[in-house]
Amino acid sequence: MTEAYVIAPPPVVSVPVAGGGLFPVRRIYCVGRNYVEHIKEMGGDVRLPPFFFQKPTDAIVQNGATVPYPGLTKDFQHEIELVLAIGKGGKDIAPEKAHEHVFGLAVGVDLTRRDVQTALRDKGRPWEAGKAFDASAPITAIHPLTGPLPTQGAVWLKVNGQTKQSGDLEQLIWSNAEIVAQLSTLFELFPGDLIYTGTPSGVGPLQPGDAVEGFVEGVDTLSFKIG
Repeated sequence: MTEAYVIAPPPVVSVPVAGGGLFPVRRIYCVGRNYVEHIKEMGGDVRLPPFFFQKPTDAIVQNGATVPYPGLTKDFQHEIELVLAIGKGGKDIAPEKAHEHVFGLAVGVDLTRRDVQTALRDKGRPWEAGKAFDASAPITAIHPLTGPLPTQGAVWLKVNGQTKQSGDLEQLIWSNAEIVAQLSTLFELFPGDLIYTGTPSGVGPLQPGDAVEGFVEGVDTLSFKIG
């Protein structure tokens, strides 16, 4: 006899795939401190390695949507990132095999309550309230990977038409292959996982009414507004 759920199960969170279909999201991993200049602007130690944190799957915001300005912050910031979508799971993945586990690529923004994050960090407390809040993970459609993982390509973000962030994937401290390999030593990866790979320098505040546009060369352009 099959047991019935006592409440309705939550809907499956998904991201459109370019060319058709939906990518079901299992987990969202984010890489912190993966561009040297961003570490410097945040006052961090560039000698420390990047690290990982997570966002809930229902933080996803589809391309072209409006993101509500969150409560409990006076410093709501943008972080443009390349996103890797895992299509084949695994543990202890070798860097040279990492591309075999990536289904596709997308453009994402890690939205951050910076003042909340900083206050929690300074007290040695978890960052969830600063990073893992509702509607904090805008993303484009996922574009299937047809070759090796990208090692270079322009990355930028504009607010109301003015460039705020500008960098290149070649500036990553850990390459995309190394990110997949390292993360798979900490967590077993499964199909449906998303990895936000880190942001270049230039992060800054967003205000209600702002129009945001983000770009990763060879992938896509992400746009959304702040409500």
